[in-house]
Amino acid sequence: MAQKRLGTQTIKLSSPPSIISAYSIVGPKEGEGPLGKYFDTIIEDEFWGEQTWEKSETKIARECVANCISKVKLSYEDINYLLAGDLINQCTPSAFGNRDTNIPFLGLFGACSTFVEGISIGSMLIDGGFADNLVCATSSHFCSAEKQFRFPLELGNQRPPSSQWTVTGSGSVMLSSSGTGPYITTITTGKMVDMGIKDANNMGAAMAPAAADTMYMHFKETGRAPSYYDLILTGDLGYIGKSIVVDLMESRGYNIRSNYNDCGILIFDKEKQDTHSGGSGCACCATTFCGYIYNQLQAKKLKRVLLIATGALMSPTTAQQKESIPGIAHAISIEI
Repeated sequence: MAQKRLGTQTIKLSSPPSIISAYSIVGPKEGEGPLGKYFDTIIEDEFWGEQTWEKSETKIARECVANCISKVKLSYEDINYLLAGDLINQCTPSAFGNRDTNIPFLGLFGACSTFVEGISIGSMLIDGGFADNLVCATSSHFCSAEKQFRFPLELGNQRPPSSQWTVTGSGSVMLSSSGTGPYITTITTGKMVDMGIKDANNMGAAMAPAAADTMYMHFKETGRAPSYYDLILTGDLGYIGKSIVVDLMESRGYNIRSNYNDCGILIFDKEKQDTHSGGSGCACCATTFCGYIYNQLQAKKLKRVLLIATGALMSPTTAQQKESIPGIAHAISIEI
């Protein structure tokens, strides 16, 4: 019998892993945003000395993992697993960026939910006694994502108001069986929810129903009210997606207005930086957490956080074949 399960989607860890290190790298636009002072590294331009945007993202992914490990004076040999993924076909920045580390590698694709997906699986590995130290990482790049999923920047296409700005950057956390917290205490794994949205420029609407579904199941299966948390934070729904989640949760009897926000709203200044509906991308949730939220947890300004990373499970092929966009959302409780 699975004794740690609280329901169909939620588990409670008996030996919660501790986050002992976090590192964030962002692009220049992100560094100029409201959270700029919290990021560990701000690169000078989108290429960061490389010849292509994809190679730039590969370098970002590599350096973020390396610095996350060295920050706590450990080496690659001390890491049992690396769980990483991104948005590029076959997750090549995560794989190519870390191919020389010699760390056992689990490549993941959960679209923009990959950061919390990795932490969820990593936490279960540690709680199950299969690892002592592991790293969870993800990355994204505005230029490479636009080229792959929408239009090459050279075309100069006009972006509609519903569009979001893919965050350039990477976030990495190290989970450990030892440490003084913050701890990963519960995990709610999401289900795919597809409401028929086909517009690749409206990711917030495509992902919001999945975020609300996972959030609702978390509260239902843990028995917790939204007020249990100092902050409920979704990954990259932006302004449109956030408003949809608020309405969907209220229709299910949960008022989250007082302590709910979204990483895609926090990371950019919508008016000054012209990011339309906000931020998105794998690095949106990852850098906001590794830079800003982790800082607030360490300072004990936040003590209980529900982090819900959201993803749009699309590909260039499905977009070209006019498929709808399934959404996914995974949630973790982070407590001190």
